[in-house]
Amino acid sequence: MNEHMKIVTNKPPRKRGTLGVKKISLAHGGGGKAMRDLIDDVFLAAFDNPYLSPLEDQARFSLKDLGAHGDQLAFTTDSYVVDPLFFPGGDIGKLAICGTVNDLAVGGAKPLYLTCSMIIEEGIEIDLLRKIAASMAKEAAIAGVQIVTGDTKVVNRGCCDKVFINTAGIGVIRKNCNLDTGAARPGDVILVNGLLGDHGATILAARGDMKLDAPIKSDCASLNGLIDCLLDACPEIRFIRDATRGGLATVLNEIAGASGVSIEIEEDKTPLRTEVKGFCEILGLDPLYLANEGKIVIVSPPQKADLVLKTLLSHPLGKGGAAIGTVGDWDAGRVTMHTSFGGRRIVDMLVGDQLPRIC
Repeated sequence: MNEHMKIVTNKPPRKRGTLGVKKISLAHGGGGKAMRDLIDDVFLAAFDNPYLSPLEDQARFSLKDLGAHGDQLAFTTDSYVVDPLFFPGGDIGKLAICGTVNDLAVGGAKPLYLTCSMIIEEGIEIDLLRKIAASMAKEAAIAGVQIVTGDTKVVNRGCCDKVFINTAGIGVIRKNCNLDTGAARPGDVILVNGLLGDHGATILAARGDMKLDAPIKSDCASLNGLIDCLLDACPEIRFIRDATRGGLATVLNEIAGASGVSIEIEEDKTPLRTEVKGFCEILGLDPLYLANEGKIVIVSPPQKADLVLKTLLSHPLGKGGAAIGTVGDWDAGRVTMHTSFGGRRIVDMLVGDQLPRIC
């Protein structure tokens, strides 16, 4: 527990329930003893901490203690419906933690507290929930966050696909940090922290629809430690965004549109795994639009770009970092790629969805 966060309660400890069944039934979402036993046996056992264990309808924090971390509160929410639930490099539980932590961290916030709400399909194995909860607890510990409140709902068989997870996250933004999608300026440098597209390619391969055996695994990771290092080294960074659904191309278009600038990236400098390139060629996909769950796009002032790249390369989650392009003023809102053949192609915002249910 964070040393600044002290909880005082007069409630005596209660005896926790245990489950005597192997599968989820509708009773486990009914609000009675069966649901309490599920919460105790699966979720409290995995997530236990002083904020969660009272099982109030809300987690309670001291505003003074929160304010010790910064002067702005960051609040985010997300939902996870990935198929399959388990895939090389991760699972829906790890993904839920990483995704929420990263959404806070890219705004300059220190992630502190998460919620976990699960929509569970009747009939699934309780051991499956235990695996998911254990994965969430492990990643939360890595990221230095606590799961402090949540909710459990059970729906009829066939009304959802095994498990859906909704999370929310609270963090505190460091003082004098003002990362903004509209802050890019001509001359700025675009950087990424490593190989792109691995998560999207992994999920498609894991589904087995194409009968491909690709040696790729998801890049799913909590990036708050890396982002802290970047902002410590270079507070002047203009903007950071994790390139999830829609991939690199979507983030670049958002930056160009919000800042009223143009962006050009270099194909030869954009890091892509050979297997991902081949995978996309076979399936007719564009790797620039593939989802990532452990990659960020950084906009740096030109005079700080070398420092940002050096900081990336010194961190385990940034060893594949690269400067891939620049910001210009020749065609506001336009993103282009300078290809390896010497030409240029437009990189538009994604229309539709290359791969549904990838996170």
